[in-house]
Amino acid sequence: MQFPDYRPRRLRKHDMFRRMIRETVLGTDDLIMPLFAVDGKNVRNPVPSMPGQFQLSVDNIVKEAREARDLGIPAIMLFGIPGKKDPLGTQAYARDGITQRAARSIKEKVDGIAVITDVCLCQYTDHGHCGMVEKGEVDNDATLDLLARTALSHAASGADMVAPSDMMDGRVGIIREMLDEEGYNTIPIMAYSAKYCSAYYGPFRDAAHSAPQFGDRRSYQMDPANAMEAIREAGLDVTEGADIIMVKPALPYLDIIYRLREEFDLPVAAYNVSGEYAMIKAAEKMGWIDGKKVMMETLTSIKRAGADMILTYFAAEAAKELRGS
Repeated sequence: MQFPDYRPRRLRKHDMFRRMIRETVLGTDDLIMPLFAVDGKNVRNPVPSMPGQFQLSVDNIVKEAREARDLGIPAIMLFGIPGKKDPLGTQAYARDGITQRAARSIKEKVDGIAVITDVCLCQYTDHGHCGMVEKGEVDNDATLDLLARTALSHAASGADMVAPSDMMDGRVGIIREMLDEEGYNTIPIMAYSAKYCSAYYGPFRDAAHSAPQFGDRRSYQMDPANAMEAIREAGLDVTEGADIIMVKPALPYLDIIYRLREEFDLPVAAYNVSGEYAMIKAAEKMGWIDGKKVMMETLTSIKRAGADMILTYFAAEAAKELRGS
């Protein structure tokens, strides 16, 4: 039998060799931990559809942020769940809003971890849409000022980075302009650039109480069938001043992560979303998979596709696994 000169198994024989030729290396610096903030004290409400995830009062958010810091995770993403909602989502940009209070408390009490805030209105509006609704439709241009005010209030509360997730046209430029005018020109923007209208968001909407009360979000989130549109969307955000571009969800859109990585020289983030997390947790509970191994394989695949950073509910578990603890 004749063999080729190159025999790949030679370098797979020993663990040392496998480590030496490993092309993709996942580390704790790649991880961002999402957290859900709610009103109250000592609140730790389990999210049924996301085992291991909780709605947390500010005091417990601080504890989680400290634990994340101690695990080597460099950043958290804050999502606020207000005690009251209204058509304009006024709690999104209120000085004493839940996200603002959580951001201030973390920055006052926890050193060495970055606070990124989600900038959107869906958790704060009584209709559950990501913008101002006029005559049954989301009014893009009327929403922009509210989003910019929300981002500004987060920056004023100590946020290190803001992340608009609403998918309104022009929102990155308006936010950048307002931040700069108010003296926050050093605050970066992580833009949800290619955010798809995905069925993978169900558990998040359960956790954040953000399901739309009528219709859906197809008029502003992207069609899952489209790829070139993602490049156009990201290009617009880059032109408007985004510092990081994001793809959401991650696993069904690894090709999009790869294409944006090839197209743009900005950092690329990917959101390993709630449905991706919940499926692994459910299969693990049923005994069908090794949850830890699938978790690590999943995160590695996202990094291999080109993501520089990964927002994931697995952040703490993955950090522990990476540390061998």
